[in-house]
Amino acid sequence: RQEYGVDFDEIFSPAVKMTTLHFMLDVVAAENLELIQLDVKTAFLHGDLKEEIYMEQPKGFVASGQEHLVCRLRKSLYGLKQAPRQWYKKFDNFIESVGFSKSDEDHCLLTKTAQDGSPIFLIIYVDDILLSDRHAGELPELVRKLRLKFSMKDLGSARHILRMKL
Repeated sequence: RQEYGVDFDEIFSPAVKMTTLHFMLDVVAAENLELIQLDVKTAFLHGDLKEEIYMEQPKGFVASGQEHLVCRLRKSLYGLKQAPRQWYKKFDNFIESVGFSKSDEDHCLLTKTAQDGSPIFLIIYVDDILLSDRHAGELPELVRKLRLKFSMKDLGSARHILRMKL
């Protein structure tokens, strides 16, 4: 029921380009880089709303005697058109604060220079994250920071991504 320009700005879900993903997997294999995978739990619920949005009380949670009231949303919900965008904004702000920069060609490929001068790569596809580093030396600390900020599941060494077996 939302209308463009009335109650939301953009619809966007962070999804790496397939050519970028294939290229990065080639680099990981050729350079024998460590590749780990994270899954963000309830990613879209992490987004902060800038608009005032109200909804009817959900079935089963209607306050007795207050059926005429509505709920004001404080956080993003699945189903809101701006939910993917708000999740990406929150993730983007955080990941840039820990030193990552977006690729000009694909904003879902982020890089950072490790202390030893080697690159650390991060790829995001909606709520799936791939992290790659030459020695995996800085990855545990990065994963720790990500898990403090967002609810995530550490899947360890990447074995599958987007129906591709690695």
